[in-house]
Amino acid sequence: MERRNLWQIIRDFLYSKANREFLIFLFFLALSGFFWLFLALNESYEKEFAIPVTITDVPKNIMLTSDETDTVKITIHDKGTTLLTYMYGKALPQVRINYKNYARNDGTGSIPMGELQRFIRQQLASSSRITNFKPDKLVFYYNFGDKKRVPVRWSGRVIPEQLFFISRVEYQPDSVTVYAPKEKLDSINMIYTEQLNYVNFRDTLQVNCHLMKMTGVKTVPEEISIRFFTDVLTEESISDIPIQGINMPPGKVLRTFPAKVKVRFVTGANVFRNLRPEDFTVVADYNELINNPSEKCRITLKDSPSGISRARLEITHVDYLIEEEGIH
Repeated sequence: MERRNLWQIIRDFLYSKANREFLIFLFFLALSGFFWLFLALNESYEKEFAIPVTITDVPKNIMLTSDETDTVKITIHDKGTTLLTYMYGKALPQVRINYKNYARNDGTGSIPMGELQRFIRQQLASSSRITNFKPDKLVFYYNFGDKKRVPVRWSGRVIPEQLFFISRVEYQPDSVTVYAPKEKLDSINMIYTEQLNYVNFRDTLQVNCHLMKMTGVKTVPEEISIRFFTDVLTEESISDIPIQGINMPPGKVLRTFPAKVKVRFVTGANVFRNLRPEDFTVVADYNELINNPSEKCRITLKDSPSGISRARLEITHVDYLIEEEGIH
């Protein structure tokens, strides 16, 4: 009974005068749209396409130091229907170039524009016309396996939130294998990442990034992972750092008053927890005392551990005595 009522409702809807007129309107609207589309697709247009070009049949003793597949861009003039088949079908050519036909003896190979156009035009419809072609030629690079291992470093803009700083950077892997012509290989001592841009973070930041591209240079792997560890920036101090005399002649001892001093510095909370007075070296130079006699001797901070900045002594001059060793 319910099904009959539903059918009756649909039938009344379709056969009512107002709805019948609306359906007729939709039919002619769709028909006119179809004719408009048909006429539009019969017009001629221009469209740019990217065509992959692959270097094939590379000998086993050769390492391509540029990408195996490069891209050329062509602008094709043809009817809309044909351009649609290039856009959404599989009609566009895949150009495959034999390495041996274009490699020279200087570590490069060059495929002229005319050759590329000929390869592509053979696979296009007869009505298609190429009106623009980029680049003028395609160049690839290779070597005979010359390589070396170099460290990687990040580049760009990586800035944590205020009151935080980057306490440590970890690379995975921390070095990569570089293939390049020997003269270029000798000049490469480090590989940088692509330009990074990360700001206002406080937790450990992990980034997967590509290495910077260089012409005629191939890196294995081409992508690395970097972790930036952060810490809270804080101003701290450490006391009881002994003053040591340097350049003392045999038999002489330098005694300072006080014998120990305090160092102030800026560091991260995690770094500070592991610092000890013996991590710092404070010295007084005997040669300076002899050359510039004074009632007080100048002391300097000679060494400080990594991970701190703006290290400074609380005092820079102290009283002193120079004694013969064994005399108290």
